[in-house]
Amino acid sequence: MAEVLEQIAQELFAGNAKAVAELVQKALNEGIAPGDILTGGLIKGMNEVGVKFKNNEIYVPEVLIAARAMKAGMEILKPKLSETGVKPMAKMVIGTVKGDLHDIGKNLVSMMMEGAGFEVIDLGIDVPAEKFIQAVKENDPQLVGMSALLTTTMVQIRENIKAFNEAGIRDRVKIMIGGAPVTQKFADEVGADGYAPDAASAVDKAKELLHLN
Repeated sequence: MAEVLEQIAQELFAGNAKAVAELVQKALNEGIAPGDILTGGLIKGMNEVGVKFKNNEIYVPEVLIAARAMKAGMEILKPKLSETGVKPMAKMVIGTVKGDLHDIGKNLVSMMMEGAGFEVIDLGIDVPAEKFIQAVKENDPQLVGMSALLTTTMVQIRENIKAFNEAGIRDRVKIMIGGAPVTQKFADEVGADGYAPDAASAVDKAKELLHLN
């Protein structure tokens, strides 16, 4: 059992989507529990990607390729996880704030979070406060991620948090923010729960905020 899971982790790290999909199917055929394939294969591989990314040993293109391989494995595994009642670690709503059309950073965070076992609801780019609020009411996530890549759109994070307060849902979620101009100081000023400088750190911060470590 350990051998095929190790292979999944290795092929995922190498970004071989086809091999990952085939190995996930092979593991299922061998009767390995979907939850074990997820944690011992896919998440293990993505964890390795996260560590190397954080240490600047690999870069954004490699992370994107590994995430694509993760997706290929998840497409086969997801229905089986649902059947066996395996729940995601937590649920997160994420989006780039209103007026901002950048999405590479947000996409990376989404992929790393999924790779760590979170269910991610990605609202895309240029997301107004109302859309964030609606997504929280509809999906009941534990975490909301807001990304801003421009100094001009950073102010929108402050407005969003204000809107969460006014809608009476601020205490229902932890809010995590990030993006090139965003800092810990800014996070403290606007009342966010957490800040992460990059995608790999975002996973650690999310786990810390939700006491999942």
